[in-house]
Amino acid sequence: MITVELADGQKAKAEKSVSGFELLKQSDRKDRSAVLGMKVDGIPKDLSTTLTKDAKVIFLTFDDEEGRDIFRHSSAHLMAQAVMALFPEAKPTIGPVVEEGFYYDFDIPQTIHPEDLLRIEKKMHELMKKRLPISREVLSKEKAKALFKDNPYKQELIDEFEGQEISVYSQGDFTDLCRGPHVPNTGMLKAFKLTKIAGAYWRADASRKQLQRIYGISFPDKEQLKEHLRILEEAEKRNHRKVGQDMELFNLFPEAPGMPFFSDKGTIIWNAIEGFLREELQKRQYLEVKTPLIMNKELWLKSGHWDHYKENMYFITIDDQEYAIKPMNCPGHALIYSSKVRSYRELPLRMAEFGMVHRHEMSGVLNGLFRVRKFTQDDAHIFCTSEQLEQEIIGCIDLVDVVYRRFGFSYHIELSTRPEKAMGSKEVWDHAETALKNALDQQKQPYTVNEGDGAFYGPKIDFHIKDCLGRTWQCATIQVDFSMPERFNLLYMGKDGENKHRPVMIHRAILGSFERFIGILIEHFAGKFPLWIAPRQVRMLTMNDSLIDFAESIGNRLKEAGIRVDYDVKAESIQKKVRQAQLDKVPLMLTIGDKEKTSNTLAVRTPDGKVTYGVDIDTFITRVRENIERRELNLSLE
Repeated sequence: MITVELADGQKAKAEKSVSGFELLKQSDRKDRSAVLGMKVDGIPKDLSTTLTKDAKVIFLTFDDEEGRDIFRHSSAHLMAQAVMALFPEAKPTIGPVVEEGFYYDFDIPQTIHPEDLLRIEKKMHELMKKRLPISREVLSKEKAKALFKDNPYKQELIDEFEGQEISVYSQGDFTDLCRGPHVPNTGMLKAFKLTKIAGAYWRADASRKQLQRIYGISFPDKEQLKEHLRILEEAEKRNHRKVGQDMELFNLFPEAPGMPFFSDKGTIIWNAIEGFLREELQKRQYLEVKTPLIMNKELWLKSGHWDHYKENMYFITIDDQEYAIKPMNCPGHALIYSSKVRSYRELPLRMAEFGMVHRHEMSGVLNGLFRVRKFTQDDAHIFCTSEQLEQEIIGCIDLVDVVYRRFGFSYHIELSTRPEKAMGSKEVWDHAETALKNALDQQKQPYTVNEGDGAFYGPKIDFHIKDCLGRTWQCATIQVDFSMPERFNLLYMGKDGENKHRPVMIHRAILGSFERFIGILIEHFAGKFPLWIAPRQVRMLTMNDSLIDFAESIGNRLKEAGIRVDYDVKAESIQKKVRQAQLDKVPLMLTIGDKEKTSNTLAVRTPDGKVTYGVDIDTFITRVRENIERRELNLSLE
């Protein structure tokens, strides 16, 4: 007799075995048709999987990240089947799920053009309507090699599966090498759109053959797809690369791929955000530090990065010794901690750094400020006792909430727990997971649990912010680390006078990457930033040359009050100057005419187009300063 526990607390029993389909039938779920797969003891599986021992099962729908992955990976197979039907000589290679949907790489003799995407979509619809069952089969290496004898790419992949199970998935006349899982049939893949074509080297190796990559997106119904396409259209208008260039915030030059150059205006935004964060850190007794960009190989061997992260690092030789440009700040902070004997009285020790790091990314994935090679983390590492862990996590959650509310972001939280391969005892993990859960509960923060998705060195909390288009971005993270304190033999002297106690280490970042966060802000606000971070807060618009001196005298008073001002004194109409200021996303415009000069007042135009005449200059300065100092999200001078 086997017992299967379902996520809702129900239990199913079977004599010897039971499939996911049978479990679904036994459940009282009303959305059975929406179930795409299941997680068995934390591992995603097909619904056709047969269970032969006690297990915990969670059914997956499109609302679950793993469910979406199953759905979109199946969509990639549907696309590959359609491509093979239209281009029989094509050789499919790999087709994974990516953040923006899915893609599949093909070796095809002829070039695929944008107009071909409509033909492929049409064939996909035909195959979808046939509701072809999708089945899994495990093959020996010999049978797999024979099945894909005409595809050198699959042959290469099979050769790498030494000692691993080799599985294939079939739907109709199409069979693909794949670990899965997949949806039960093609009829579930109702709404999709192929979005673009790109070139890609096999295994991301420029020395190997270039393939043709087709991207797509898919949803369970047409309304969701329609809404997604609407968001994409709006997102394109807000594209941070275009808006950033138009507003002269940053540049990307071929002389330094993936390493943005921030102009004076972009740097103003950066400094405003950094200043805000620094104030919050000081309130919470963080110690700000700076660590070198380049450190010796021995450090990276000790930290584990040399063995596990080497392909993402840059290297340099100095005095015949190997050094690495840091991809992370944590080893440097561990060194600072270890620089002297620490007492329990010093803990918690909160160490923060706005630390520049470099990570090697393939050129094909670089994307404006979102995916870069050089970026700055708002990084911190907290060294504390086991008893202090929960309270420190609460402090981190509170800081995340304060920062995100300042920018108007809502967010959701995910807690990732102990993976199959984890460092440290189960007892230590249980303590850390309990601390994370208790901290979230005390803060009354709802969260979802990703079973088995923690890092090997400890559990973590991830925060996903939602922008004005409903898109989510994973930014903040709070991670408990058992590995680094051991690797660096970090100790503290306890109340017993023994210097043998191991601290717990918390990694935490709020923005994650300054560059990426600024890119998110650009798109979220469409360049119309809150006053406190706007590069130019006020623009003076003169009606004629005789008013320039008066405008400059007012501008000087504003500058003395710490308000960022520029001028438009060109010989053009006020209407044209107003239009240009709107295009430049300047929050406040002061129209300077003879009436304003005579009365020594201001005509203030706000972004909503409202103009208020006769505004007292001192009152205007006071209200603008209050808005900036309070870092208000909305602009109101009343």
